[in-house]
Amino acid sequence: MTTEMDTLATALYVRVDDLLKASPHLAPWRPRVGLEPKLSDAELVTLAVMQVLLGFASEARWLRHAHAHLRHLFPYLPQQPGWNKRLRRAASLVKAVLRELATDTVLWMDDVWIVDSTPVECGRSRTTAKRSDLAGWAEYGYCPSHSRFFWGLRLHLICTLHGMPVAFALTGAKAVEREVLLDILTVEPGLLADRPGQTLLADRNYYGREFERDLAGLGVLLLRPARKGEPERAGTELFKPLRQLIESVNQTLKGQLDLERHDGRTPAGVTVRILQRLLALTAAI
Repeated sequence: MTTEMDTLATALYVRVDDLLKASPHLAPWRPRVGLEPKLSDAELVTLAVMQVLLGFASEARWLRHAHAHLRHLFPYLPQQPGWNKRLRRAASLVKAVLRELATDTVLWMDDVWIVDSTPVECGRSRTTAKRSDLAGWAEYGYCPSHSRFFWGLRLHLICTLHGMPVAFALTGAKAVEREVLLDILTVEPGLLADRPGQTLLADRNYYGREFERDLAGLGVLLLRPARKGEPERAGTELFKPLRQLIESVNQTLKGQLDLERHDGRTPAGVTVRILQRLLALTAAI
C-alpha cells in the first residue's frame, strides 16, 4: 500500500461522502428501521476502486489483503458474502460517482470522442452457456481483432482522446455496433445538448448512409476509414494514430484492470464489476 494510493483513496472517499450528503437518494435503498451498516456506502465505493487498482480480480484474495493491510483506513471490513451483496446493490451509486468524477474534469468537454466495442467473455464451456444466469443476455460472438469466438457480452465504450469514459453500454456479443451507438446517444440526449459539432472517430464497422444521417441529425460528425470499394474519406491521415488511443483504453481495461476476469455470474454481478473497472479508470485519470 503506497502513500499515493492512500491519498487517492482518501480523496475518493471524501468526494463520494460529500456526493451522498448532497444527494442521499443515490445511496442504495435500505429500510428506515434497522441496523446501520458498519461499512458506509462511501467506504464501499472506495474499496471497490482500490480492489481494481491494486489488481485483485478475486474477491476472496482482495478481502484477505484488505483485512491484513487496510485496517488503518477501514476499521470494519465485511466477509465475502456481505461484500458481494453490498457491491451488487451499489451499482447505481457506482454509476453516479463515475459520472460525477468525469464531469468534474476539463476532459468532459472535449469536442472529439472515440467509440469502439470490446468482448467481455463470461464463460467457455457449453454447460456454462446453457445453465448460466447470463444465458439469453450473453451469447456467442466473434472478435475479429483477436480472431476468436467467445461467449459473453460486448462493452461499447465512448471515451475522450485521453481515454476517459463518457458513455457505455453492455450488450450481447452479436449486437450491431451502429445501433448500440445510436441507442446510447438517444437514451441520454444531454450528452450532446451543449456540444454542437461533436466529432466521433470510429472504425469501419460504423458505416451506412442512414446511420450517418442519424448521427448528423444529432449534431455528430462521423470520421471513419473508407470501406472496401468506397472513395477516400476525409480525415484518413488521422485514423492510425488516433485509433490506437481506443485500443490503448481497451488494453488498459483488460490488461491492467482485469476486464475479462470479472468473475460475474449474474447480470447484476457482471454489471457492477464492469462499472467498478470503469470507475477505477476514471478515478485514476
